[in-house]
Amino acid sequence: MKKNLNLSVVLSTLFSTVGFSLICIWSSVASGAELDGSTLEDFFTAAIDYSPRLKIAEESLNIGSARKRGALGRLFPQINATANLSDNQRDSTAQVQNFTGERYSLQLRQVLFDWQTFSQRNQASLIEDQLESEYFGELAILLASVAEKYFNVLQAEDALDSIDAELTAVSNQLAQIQSFYDRQLVQITDLYQAQAAMASVESQRLQLETELAVQREILRSATGISAGLLFRLQEDAEIPLLENSINFWVQQALKENHRIVAQEFALRAAEERISEKRGAYMPKVSLVLQKQNSNVGFENALVTKSDNTYFGLDFTIPLYAGGSNRAAVSEAHSLQRIADYELQQVQREVIERVRSAYLKIQSSETRTAAAEKFVESATLSATAMQRGFELGTVTSVDVLNSLRDQFRAQRDLQQTRYEHIKYLLLLKQETGILSAEDMLEVGSWLEAPTR
Repeated sequence: MKKNLNLSVVLSTLFSTVGFSLICIWSSVASGAELDGSTLEDFFTAAIDYSPRLKIAEESLNIGSARKRGALGRLFPQINATANLSDNQRDSTAQVQNFTGERYSLQLRQVLFDWQTFSQRNQASLIEDQLESEYFGELAILLASVAEKYFNVLQAEDALDSIDAELTAVSNQLAQIQSFYDRQLVQITDLYQAQAAMASVESQRLQLETELAVQREILRSATGISAGLLFRLQEDAEIPLLENSINFWVQQALKENHRIVAQEFALRAAEERISEKRGAYMPKVSLVLQKQNSNVGFENALVTKSDNTYFGLDFTIPLYAGGSNRAAVSEAHSLQRIADYELQQVQREVIERVRSAYLKIQSSETRTAAAEKFVESATLSATAMQRGFELGTVTSVDVLNSLRDQFRAQRDLQQTRYEHIKYLLLLKQETGILSAEDMLEVGSWLEAPTR
C-alpha cells in the first residue's frame, strides 16, 4: 500500500499551498465567525477536516493498526511476575505452626508454534490494508464530491449571469417594441408577446436564483464553509480530452479502484480465517522459562525456602472439542464465500460506473463541440433578426425567439463544459487514480473572480 501512502504525501504538499487558508479556518472557527471560501483548495482543506465519513474511515484505520500490533504482540515473549504473601496457621498432631508464606515467581513464555496465532497476525495485517484502501477511497470520493459541488455552484452562477444578460436583452427589445407600438409601427400582439417573453425570463431567473442558493448550501453542508466569490472557470481553459479505450479504463478500475482493492484484502482475510480455524486441530508449542522463590509447599505446608529455576517446552495437543472446531471451520468457509460474492458485486458496480462515466465524457466532448457551433450560429442569428426587425423584414416574435435560442445555447455550452470536468473526475475516482496532481490541474483551470 505504499502508493496510497504517497497520495497522503502529495496531499500534504497540495494543502501546504493553502496554509494561510487553514489558519483563517481555525481562527474563524475559534471565534465563531462564518468563513467564506474562494478557491477549490479552500473547500478541499475544509472538507477533509469537516467530513465525519472521512473521520470514521480514519479511526477505523487506526483501529486496524492497533489490532495488527496486538496480534503481532502475541508472538513476542510474554513475561509475567507474581507475588503471594499469606498468614498461615497449621495444626498437626505433632505441633501448631504459625508462619508467613511467601511465593515469588517470574515466568517467560515464548510461542514456538501456534498456527491460530500466526493466522490471526496475517488476518490483522490484511484487514489493516483493507481499511487503508477504504480510507483512501473515502478521501478520493470526498475530493471528487467537493469538486462536483464547487462546479455546480459555478454552473448555477454562470446560468444566473446568462439569464441576467438575457433579461437585459429582452428588456431592451421590449422597450424598442413599445416605442414602435407608440408610433403605431407594430401591432398590440407584438407588445403582448414581448411582455410575455419578459415575464418568462423573469420567472426563469427566480428559478435559477433558487437553484444557486441550493447549490451554495449543498457546498457549505459538505465542507463547513460558505461560498464567497469563487474562482471562475477560464474561458480558454484546456480541459484534456478522453484518452484510451473504455476497456483500458475498466481494467484500470479492476486493478486500482479502492473499493475493489479493499474487498480483495477482505477476501484474503476471510481465506486466512479458514486457515486459523483449521489451526485448532494442530498442536501448540511454547518455550517456558520460570524462576520461583517460595517457602510454601503442597496445601500451604511450610517447607524450607527454595529457589527453583524451570526450563521446558509446553506441548498442547487438541483431541476432541465436541464438534465446535468443525462448526467454526464451516462458518469461516461461508464467510469466505460471502466475501467473494461481495467482491464480485463491487466489481460489477464499479465497471458499470466506469463505463457510464466514460460514455458520458465522450458525449460531453461531442456536445461541447456542437454547443460551441450552436452558440456561434445562434448569436449571428439573433444579430440578423434584430437587424431584420429594424428593417421590418421579420417580426418581433422572430427576434424574441432568436434571443431565447442564443442565451439557451450559451447556458447549454456552460453546462456541457462543467459536466465534462465532473465526469472526468468521476472516471478517475472510480478507476482509483485520482490524485492531488489532478486536483492541482483542475485548480489551474480556474481564475480569480473579476467582480
